[in-house]
Amino acid sequence: MTNVVVGLLWAILAAGMMFVVSLPINLQTHLVVGGVVLALMIIIKLLGLGGTWRLIALGLGTALVLRYVYWRTTNTIPPINQPENFIPGVLLYLAEMYSVFMLALSLFIVAKPLPSRKPPLLDDADLPTVDVFIPSYNEEPSLLADTIAAAKAMDYPQDRVKVWLLDDGGTLQKRNSDDVIAAQAAQKRHVELQKLCEDLGANYLTRERNEQAKAGNLNNGLAHSTGELVAVFDADHAPTRNFLRETVGFFRQERKLFLVQTPHFFLNPDPLERNLRTFEKMPSENEMFYGIIQRGLDKWDAAFFCGSAAVLSRAALQETNGFSGVSITEDCETAVELHSRGWSSVYVDKPLIAGLQPATFASFIGQRSRWAQGMMQILRFRFPPLKRGLSIPQRLCYMSSTLFWLFPFPRTMFLIAPLFYLFLDLQVFTASGGEFLAYTMSYVMVNLMMQNYLYGRFRWPWISELYEYIQSIHLLPAVISVMLNPRKPTFKVTAKDESVTVARLSELSSPFFIIFGVLLFAVGVTAWRLYAEPWKADVTLVVGGWNILNLIFAGCALGVVSERREWTSTRRIKVHRRCEFGDGETWLPATIEDVSVNGARLRVHGQEAERLIAEGRSGLRFKLLSSDATGTLPVVIRNHAKEGGIYVIGCQYERSEPEHHRLVADLVFANEEQWTKFQTARRRNPGVVIGTVWFLRLALFQTWRGLTYFFRQMRAPAESARS
Repeated sequence: MTNVVVGLLWAILAAGMMFVVSLPINLQTHLVVGGVVLALMIIIKLLGLGGTWRLIALGLGTALVLRYVYWRTTNTIPPINQPENFIPGVLLYLAEMYSVFMLALSLFIVAKPLPSRKPPLLDDADLPTVDVFIPSYNEEPSLLADTIAAAKAMDYPQDRVKVWLLDDGGTLQKRNSDDVIAAQAAQKRHVELQKLCEDLGANYLTRERNEQAKAGNLNNGLAHSTGELVAVFDADHAPTRNFLRETVGFFRQERKLFLVQTPHFFLNPDPLERNLRTFEKMPSENEMFYGIIQRGLDKWDAAFFCGSAAVLSRAALQETNGFSGVSITEDCETAVELHSRGWSSVYVDKPLIAGLQPATFASFIGQRSRWAQGMMQILRFRFPPLKRGLSIPQRLCYMSSTLFWLFPFPRTMFLIAPLFYLFLDLQVFTASGGEFLAYTMSYVMVNLMMQNYLYGRFRWPWISELYEYIQSIHLLPAVISVMLNPRKPTFKVTAKDESVTVARLSELSSPFFIIFGVLLFAVGVTAWRLYAEPWKADVTLVVGGWNILNLIFAGCALGVVSERREWTSTRRIKVHRRCEFGDGETWLPATIEDVSVNGARLRVHGQEAERLIAEGRSGLRFKLLSSDATGTLPVVIRNHAKEGGIYVIGCQYERSEPEHHRLVADLVFANEEQWTKFQTARRRNPGVVIGTVWFLRLALFQTWRGLTYFFRQMRAPAESARS
């Protein structure tokens, strides 16, 4: 009865809002109302009011957005008897309505997300048995060794956990390949990884044929294991010591739980963060999803499997004959199927793994193309909006997750729409420049304010638009391809542990420079039209301003595709950990300042350090987090400096036996607090105004940097020819 009353109240409020937004008002009244709404939203934000006030602010913003939608629908679409104007006009209108619809879904999902969950604590006797799966295809043994060592070091009774390396790079099919070189490489990998697993105490498993990609590999692991639960880590996702303690307890609380998902934390920046140098000071792209959206999905029991850093129920997977393999995104597809069968999921908002993400722009686009195509396959083959068994909120949540990947279509339309008018004199909307500016500016400002309310500390102004633009250029053909042939895409493994040794333009950069040139030429056309057609100055100024906004994004993208050189092969993480530095009988007190998977930087006390530095090799002795034992890790000294009586030493690990991998895993991955501190340090909300100013400065600098790379590359062939 209560739900019925609440539903009626919402229906009455919705009807009242629709009546208000459809009232005929003049332009001046709209500007006044828009100004009042913006002022109220700003005041609520500045006062730091949350809870109901936050919902009121979002409601006010929604009313203004609906007012814009009503105006666009009833006043601006070109007449149908002018097809040259009507067709592009309707395409632009549909692109805008897609954006409004996705905003509405976002409001439903994240207006009031769940707080972070605390794990249930279990006695060792009550802990379930767990099989840890590490699927692998072509990763280097050194990378796999770190992940296996970290998995083996997890705080969990050893008789209740088994670690499995699922090797799809050494299958019988590959070892018997007609390509002799490929067959020999697969055989060598097969033997080498068997030895690695034996040394580290893990189980090695491969299969006869590479069928159904990652889903088939995981299902082969299920067929050869017996644990109540299955933990899945990508080959480059090393877990912290507490991963299982923080996750498995939920399965004892709820019998029909199929998934506990944790966020993906990355040690290295993605290409945008590296090339724009924002990794240490701005939240990563994935933090908006894992920090807000997954918590919002969790509220509606729709948090889904993300392929790694998760624990799943074997009983649930047996109900669906294992992991789904119809699409190339087996993770989300499996979650859709299990949610539709009445199983539940839980999201734990705590970074409990540290992984690697694509370092080059080409690999980044390859990864996103697979995600986009996989989600389109799920939309085609599973169609969550009509999937039997899903609740209405779950349908809306999966609609949001899948339909999001259609963004290349509206983003492309927003890019080319001003050019219809500037180059072809097409009227894609029927309104004066003043009307368009007034309604659009109020809509854009309210949209920015609402995004700031929803994602303020997790996504800065205009960054989402930049990410969508840089992906749209190459994702648009990928999405169209899967729409035309849903079964065409095949699973491609994302490149791991890449590095950029030379500053260069990405091999995918050409379209971005062409688009920048076209938009820059359109600025000149705008100036000419203002001079030649002064009676159209209001419309020309508005459309020209829109084109300049696109030019700002296009210029910033030039910096994204201008790959900076990586001076270190792996990202260093700041830590503060006591240790000893020395060899034999001489051990000096030291502090570890930062670590990576390859080396560490120390501050060493004592004059004996000079002798150790001169010898070039030494040892790093420290107490393990995973036990009370002390381990010694051999190191090679790469650089040093003296600061007063303290020596600052940069060293590289020398890993010659299995124990050394365990020590590196303990040093780098065991403590999840360092990941939380790192994320918290860059989660701040600059606000809409300061964030916009910051983005404009960033875009101007990156435009200059991108053009510098371009002209430098253009000069290189000529100089080479002269020499």
